[in-house]
Amino acid sequence: MKISDEILISVEKPSRYTGNEWNQVNKDLSGINIRFAFCFPDVYEVGMSHLGMRILYHLINERDDTYCERVFAPWVDMEQRMRENGIPLFALESKDSIKDFDFIGFTLQYEMSYTNILNMLDLAGVPIRSSDRTAGHPFVCAGGPCAYNPEPLADIIDFFVLGEGEEVINEVLDEYMKWKSSGSSREAFLDNISRIEGVYVPRFYKTEYNQDGTIAAIKPKDDRYPGKIRKRIIKDLNKVFYPEKIIVPFTDIVHDRIMLELFRGCIRGCRFCQAGFIYRPVREKSAERLRGLAEKLVESTGYEEISLTSLSTSDYTQLQELTESLIDDMRRKKVNLSLPSLRVDSFSLELMEKAQEVRKSGLTFAPEAGTQRLRNVINKGVTEEDLLNSVSIAFEGGWSGVKLYFMIGLPTETYDDIDGIADLGNKVVKAYMDTPKEKRGKGLRVTISTSSFVPKPFTPFQWEAQDTIEVLREKQKYLNSKIRSKYITYNWHDPELSFLEAVFARGDRKTGEVLIKAWEKGCKFDSWGEHFKFKEWLDAFDECGIDPAFYANRKRAMDEVFPWEHIDIGVSRKFLERENKRAYKGELTPNCRINCSGCGAAAFGESLCKT
Repeated sequence: MKISDEILISVEKPSRYTGNEWNQVNKDLSGINIRFAFCFPDVYEVGMSHLGMRILYHLINERDDTYCERVFAPWVDMEQRMRENGIPLFALESKDSIKDFDFIGFTLQYEMSYTNILNMLDLAGVPIRSSDRTAGHPFVCAGGPCAYNPEPLADIIDFFVLGEGEEVINEVLDEYMKWKSSGSSREAFLDNISRIEGVYVPRFYKTEYNQDGTIAAIKPKDDRYPGKIRKRIIKDLNKVFYPEKIIVPFTDIVHDRIMLELFRGCIRGCRFCQAGFIYRPVREKSAERLRGLAEKLVESTGYEEISLTSLSTSDYTQLQELTESLIDDMRRKKVNLSLPSLRVDSFSLELMEKAQEVRKSGLTFAPEAGTQRLRNVINKGVTEEDLLNSVSIAFEGGWSGVKLYFMIGLPTETYDDIDGIADLGNKVVKAYMDTPKEKRGKGLRVTISTSSFVPKPFTPFQWEAQDTIEVLREKQKYLNSKIRSKYITYNWHDPELSFLEAVFARGDRKTGEVLIKAWEKGCKFDSWGEHFKFKEWLDAFDECGIDPAFYANRKRAMDEVFPWEHIDIGVSRKFLERENKRAYKGELTPNCRINCSGCGAAAFGESLCKT
């Protein structure tokens, strides 16, 4: 399929749809048995920044029998041209309609992308509901962090991949090759892959409800399906596939740089953070392996920045060795080293100065809460002193831009905690003013950003209620009134969006009907402010007879059955209950390297937990 130049020049950013970038994979279709459309349910520049897509795209294309191509949500202008001209959703590499592919795979990174999934399937000409698909349709699958509560999409997705995909995706494709030559039914393939650890096929499970709308049980329809679907993890990150080439876009993308993945998992256990629990246990790559990858990626891409990525970069045990060697290796190539996710309590000016010799950028810290009491509740494990020491050292080193990230609406929060956010911002300004003028950089910029707390599955706060929209908005106004310094800018998230995020984070299969109804009313690109249609969402809930507050604003009983009860991430429910109780006592839980808290992740291999 050729997209006419007339269409391309009529839309914003035509490079989103042209493909042919540096390091794109091109294959001769005559030797291909499986075609896989890797779909990111957002625009090109967001999707191309996603590390998981970069890894799995090249991993799947290592197979001689399979061609993996990229698909992104067309922006509204391009979608209009496509619908007007009868152009179905196409893959970037071949421009072929993905309706004719074997698999359409979505990555679920955030709940508010779900309407884009429906829109992309519709634009492709693929039925929205899995029950309406027949032998001629692709299998629609999904993975990613939001797949740990798959139920809102259970009637839409044919099967989910839970956990890390590098091994399981090849097992699924191998099984597909056997099935394809067998002539068996569509149901037979799904039945076959349901035995693969980490694969969840929703149609083989049923949900039973209590009279009050809570869940009584989630059970397999037949004994041959597992009662609990266990996530997959990669045990040895040094041996797992990682691309030595990545696609270099023609246009700017959100994270336009090389990303080196240091490790997976997190030792910290912040009680609001889903990633910190679902990715356990911690597994690291060696500094030697990372140096080798960095060298090859710089050579194959020409990028001038390397970002060290992980949930908490400071916790990488070989950080000093790695950064010193990378800085030495890359200095002569004028390649900058970016160090996101540094913890406040382990900030190193010397490291940052060395890393940013080429180009000095702003610094980001995430205290999350304004008072020590609330930081203890959430198990953040950092103090005000840690933050102020860090920014003071940074100001003396010439930095003048600081971003501070907080949450509002956390369990047990009071207005004193909100006062603490403004106070902390003022103390950062004071730390700058107390720095000798000859040492500090010019033009102080302190940005305070607040997101609204969303209770997520598989966290100690999964039982908690989210503040109502009205309360969240009142807290935002209150904080804004407390920030009076001209050096501080305050940004916040729309509470309506956080409300819907909470609904679908903890939703069951009933919420899937609302999702479809909202999409039918024109909802898509919900995380983009100019396209967010909150009234249409409320109308969809109303027409489906569902109260969204039941999912977002209701505190759960400790023994309530969750929609994700049949998913096993390795971290035990008893541990999460213990952590919830410790939160209300303000008790800190030491990180995994100081003391094992018995979360259950050691079941994946006790040696992994000790790394």
